[in-house]
Amino acid sequence: MQPCPGRLQFQQNWNAKESVGKTYETAERTYISQLRSKANMRASIAMGEYNGVDYVDINVNEGGSARSANLKKVSVLPLIFLIFYEVSGGPFGVEDSVQAAGPLLALVGFLVFPFIWSIPEALITAEMGTMFPENGGYVVWVSSALGPYWGFQQGWMKWLSGVIDNALYPVLFLDYLKSGVPALAGGWARILATLALILVLTYMNYRGLTIVGWLAIVLGILSLLPFVVMGLVAIPKLKPSRWLVVDFGEVDWNLYLNTLFWNLNYWDSISTLAGEVDDPKKTLPQALRYALILVVTSYFFPILVGTGAVPLDRDSWTDGYFSEIGKIVGGVWLRWWVQAAAAMSNMGMFVAEMSSDSFQLLGMAERGMIPEIFARRSRHGTPTMGILFSASGVVFLSWLSFQEIVAAENFLYCFGMILEFIAFVRLRIIYPAASRPYKIPLGTVGSILMCVPPTVLICGVLALSTLKVVVVSVAAIAIGLVMQPCLTYADKKRWMRFCVCAHLPDLHPPQG
Repeated sequence: MQPCPGRLQFQQNWNAKESVGKTYETAERTYISQLRSKANMRASIAMGEYNGVDYVDINVNEGGSARSANLKKVSVLPLIFLIFYEVSGGPFGVEDSVQAAGPLLALVGFLVFPFIWSIPEALITAEMGTMFPENGGYVVWVSSALGPYWGFQQGWMKWLSGVIDNALYPVLFLDYLKSGVPALAGGWARILATLALILVLTYMNYRGLTIVGWLAIVLGILSLLPFVVMGLVAIPKLKPSRWLVVDFGEVDWNLYLNTLFWNLNYWDSISTLAGEVDDPKKTLPQALRYALILVVTSYFFPILVGTGAVPLDRDSWTDGYFSEIGKIVGGVWLRWWVQAAAAMSNMGMFVAEMSSDSFQLLGMAERGMIPEIFARRSRHGTPTMGILFSASGVVFLSWLSFQEIVAAENFLYCFGMILEFIAFVRLRIIYPAASRPYKIPLGTVGSILMCVPPTVLICGVLALSTLKVVVVSVAAIAIGLVMQPCLTYADKKRWMRFCVCAHLPDLHPPQG
């Protein structure tokens, strides 16, 4: 396995590698020394604070870091909306929670579920993302704690889960438009519209992460605005008694939990872009905190309005129903506005998810887990091969139905999250004094206990999966178990070019 430039600027420096060899060795010793000097720095801090501990680049010189110095970084506001779209994108897709369990359980679910799942996942992402602020995110965490084999499995499952998730958005986009444009309900019109949408949004990803970030802000505001108007228009029609309707004997727990889980997960996805974030030690925890508030509000308020203003018909509560609520509450103009907002929301979710998936592949390539071609960037700083690979997966999977996609994605995502929880706890135990610019204000025991409720939830989601989903998902996992040794063998035989970027620090920090 050869050293890898990985980035455009690093490629230029690579040609002079012999002249900087001594600088590299000196910087590496400095990195280890600085980590050890911080061995007793364990103070817990509140979310969003920064304790000044630095993630040291071991390939620096007097001119600064060799890493992507000329690439524009993502600031806190675009990052908030990128996280918003990684996780949510608005209330489009939450309708099935009302169909599955009725208004009361839907409302309670989106208030309680964040405490069980979203907050622990966001906290872990803040700690681990600032501990390893590089592209690859959770792949690097698991590799550091459990070794490269399990790091690869994490990368495979989470990338596949992300691609499956991204296949949802063309489906949702067209589902919201088909009531106004019936031709999009099926046939060649739907197929061509799906391919055109994927092509346009993939090109936007290719043009750069900064563009994607600011686009997410604009799309986020425009996609949430009609629900503010809907809430105001619906005030005279609200009947609080409708919010209390529940029938435990008629609850579809599988659909209910999968809908909650899908709409409130993926907080860790932003970690795969950490290398592109401006000052991630401060920016990442702050962005996660504000995004959490935005996501929960964007779910709870529209469900509150929709269930309170319209007589309950659970069978009607499926993807696309908010546009019909808009028509009932405000008229045709509001229905069209909600449909347009849904279209913009799905555009935002698509570009955010594809950014995360493609930069994850770039991070894995920079660590030598997959072929070097995935580490190459376009002139816009984007991972060209990662984008093309992710887009191809979306095209292949976009023919599946909404419920099938959600169930398969959740199954794979659950296994990936189990590895993340194990990695988080293990790193707390074996490297208690390692540099953590943000640290969850809990000790080792508290950290373990924090992971118990989401782990129980994961077991519940897995237990409720259908046989078809289990068979397909286990087959996908088995492919990853075999793929990693095959890639290792291909590297050994030099059938493909693999590399490890010299600018990346050691995955195993000293214990103090």
